Amino acid sequence: MIFYSDPTSHYSHRVRIVLAEKGVSADIVDVDPSHPPQALSEANPYNSLPTLVDRELTLYETRVMMEYLDERFPHPPLLPVYPVARAESRLFMHRIEQDWCSLIESIQNSRSDNVVKRSTKELRESILAIAPIFAEKPFFMNEEFTLVDCCIAPILWRLPTLGIDIRASKQSKPLFTYMDALFRRESFQQSLTEQEREMRL
Repeated sequence: MIFYSDPTSHYSHRVRIVLAEKGVSADIVDVDPSHPPQALSEANPYNSLPTLVDRELTLYETRVMMEYLDERFPHPPLLPVYPVARAESRLFMHRIEQDWCSLIESIQNSRSDNVVKRSTKELRESILAIAPIFAEKPFFMNEEFTLVDCCIAPILWRLPTLGIDIRASKQSKPLFTYMDALFRRESFQQSLTEQEREMRL
């Protein structure tokens, strides 16, 4: 199994967390997005990152990769057993893409200072708004670590580089407790690239 990974992208990071959580020995190839190797171009018609190659199968959408790995390597399970809970987890991941990832794209890629400021403010407020739910369960709406947490963890890790400063307060305390548990998790530490470690030095 080969995983072509952008060492700074939160999309690549989420899949690396799943690989580490499952203990899958994949060949992780760090790729500069501006200089993709020919092997990636041959495997993926979009020449995009990340890309997972498992024998004859090539995947280039992160949620598909994550669910494939969860089914291919069922222990530990990273999606709930029951259909309703599984559907809710998928919906949470979809909302993260729509609500948070789109704002991150604006922060990282927009040339307009106003757009960046507005997106930074909106993302900070959105994260703070959900902070209290972490007081109810140890992980996101769940007693167990799931694929939803795999999507959230790389975003929270990148908050300093996104210019988002969340101060300690009564409202944010459950969020900080959650972040601390995520970041200390062995699979998370194993998933970090050198560039990602430098994001929180």
